[in-house]
Amino acid sequence: MTLDLKTKTLPAGPDAAAEAAECLRGGGLIGFPTETVYGLGADAANPAAVARLYAAKGRPSFNPLIAHVASLDSARGLARFDATALRLAEAFWPGPLTLVLPKAPGCTVSDLATAGLDTVAVRIPAHPVAQAILRAFGGAVVAPSANRSGHVSPTTAAHVRADLDGRIDLIVDGGPVEVGVESTILGCLGAPVLLRPGGAPREAIERLLGFALAEPAAAPAGDHAPLAPGMLASHYAPGAQVRLDARDVRPGEALLGFGPVALPGAEAASAIRNLSPAGDLAEAAAHLFGFLRELDASGAHAIAVMPIPHQGLGEAINDRLRRAAAPRD
Repeated sequence: MTLDLKTKTLPAGPDAAAEAAECLRGGGLIGFPTETVYGLGADAANPAAVARLYAAKGRPSFNPLIAHVASLDSARGLARFDATALRLAEAFWPGPLTLVLPKAPGCTVSDLATAGLDTVAVRIPAHPVAQAILRAFGGAVVAPSANRSGHVSPTTAAHVRADLDGRIDLIVDGGPVEVGVESTILGCLGAPVLLRPGGAPREAIERLLGFALAEPAAAPAGDHAPLAPGMLASHYAPGAQVRLDARDVRPGEALLGFGPVALPGAEAASAIRNLSPAGDLAEAAAHLFGFLRELDASGAHAIAVMPIPHQGLGEAINDRLRRAAAPRD
C-alpha cells in the first residue's frame, strides 16, 4: 500500500462526525474513539474499503472484523439473535461486549470482513463520539483497533497517528479512551462461549447467564480462519521481547509494574511504567497499551512485566500480555 494519503485530524464534535460519515460513504478509512480502544473504521458493506483497511493495518485477511452499529435494531438486521443473545445485548449494550452470531438473511457486512464465515461479530459501542459517527453514517462500520497489525493497540489519537499517518484519511480525536482493552467476545452459536476476554468482565456475564462460561478457545494453527478477532497466537506485540510474571529486573530490561514496585534490580531498569501503583485493575487496563508503547520506545531489548491478578479485567490484561509475549515467526 502506498503511503501517500494526507491524514487529517479533527477534534470530536458534530462537524467531525459528519465529515467522518462522508469519508466512510466514499470508501475512506477513519480512526475514531470507542470506549475500549481507538478503532479503524470502514464501511462494512464496501469490500473495497475493507480491503483498504486490511492493507492499512497489514492485517491477516483470515482475521474477521467486528461490525459496529448504533442500535439493536441495526444489529438485528445483520445477525440472528436467539433469546440468550438478545438478553446479553439488552444487558451489556451499548458497551464493551461483542457477540458472534449467525448472519441474518440479507446481512450487508461484506464477506471479506467476515473472513468468509457464515457468522458475524457485532457490537454497539458506548462512546458518544463513536455513537455520533455511527448515527451520521447510518450503516455498519467494521473497526478493528487503529494500529498496524500486531502492534500495541491505540488508546489516544496520537497513537493512531504514530502507526497510521499517511495510511488513512481521517482521525477524530476524542481524547484518551476509558476502558483501554478491547471488547469481550462471546460466541452465541448455541450455549455462549468466551472467545476473547475483554472490557466486559466474565463475572458480570456469568451473573446474568446463571452459569459459567467455557474457557477461551485455543488460537487456531496455520492459516485457518479464527472465529473472532484477537484470536491469533501472537498479537498486540511490541518490538521488545516481553517477559511475564517477572520477579526481578534483568540488566537492560524495562519494567511494567503493577502495585508496589519492590523487585530486585528495579532500581537499574532502563525505564519504568506502573499500570496502577494502587493495584486497581481498571486503571491498569486503561494504561496497558499506552505504557507498552512507551516502554517499547525506550530502546529496552526486553520488558519485564510484574504479575497481575487474573480476576475481572485482569483476565483481559493477562490475555493481551500473553499474546504480546508469544513467540514470533
